[in-house]
Amino acid sequence: MSIKKHIPNAITCCNLFSGCIACVMAFNGRFDLAMLFIVVGAVFDFFDGMVARMLHVSSPLGVQMDSLADDVTFGMAPATIVFCYMKDVLYYPEYLGAFKEIIPYFAFLIAVFSACRLAKFNIDTRQTNTFIGLPTPANALFWSSLVTGAGHWIFNLNAGWFLMLALILLFSYFLVSEIPMFSLKFKSFKWKYNKTRFVFLIVSLPMLALGYLAPVAIISWYMLLSIILYVKGARV
Repeated sequence: MSIKKHIPNAITCCNLFSGCIACVMAFNGRFDLAMLFIVVGAVFDFFDGMVARMLHVSSPLGVQMDSLADDVTFGMAPATIVFCYMKDVLYYPEYLGAFKEIIPYFAFLIAVFSACRLAKFNIDTRQTNTFIGLPTPANALFWSSLVTGAGHWIFNLNAGWFLMLALILLFSYFLVSEIPMFSLKFKSFKWKYNKTRFVFLIVSLPMLALGYLAPVAIISWYMLLSIILYVKGARV
């Protein structure tokens, strides 16, 4: 039995393992470490596909494992972060009454719509050079970054609960939307064919100075640029 064909699946399992640890960190209130393990999972997610292509050992089993791992790391983990933040940290006005016990559970829409997004990706032949809808790793990084970097600011808002709920619904929509979003795959480095990617990267560089909030800014910019191109009818 060839060990080579199991290497990509082993890397996928590392992605899943990272997602599980991220969930535990979230339940313990360590949102910074939860974000770290989501990032680690994203690294493994990048390499499992690349290694499979290099070794020419892709398989239907690997595809299914990848989606299952991704829904834990990029669906359940960010949903758990948001749930724990909204349940244990976020301030709710008294007028909400018993609803403040229910509202945090809306966070798990992130996991539900991430699963829909991943299933859609598996059967959608259009998503070879571009994405249709927001990729789940980007969504996960947005949420972990938002809670880790801006949780204290949202806490001080009287309508912080409403902002979180609105963002959950908005990003759930973007996950399964038909809006094309460009990928960062370079087939060449010519400006003519990669103008969108270069503009995105150039504008994103200064945003890295925002620290924990950098993913929020970069992913928001990514979505805005994709929507502008979609409205203009430009190719992404």
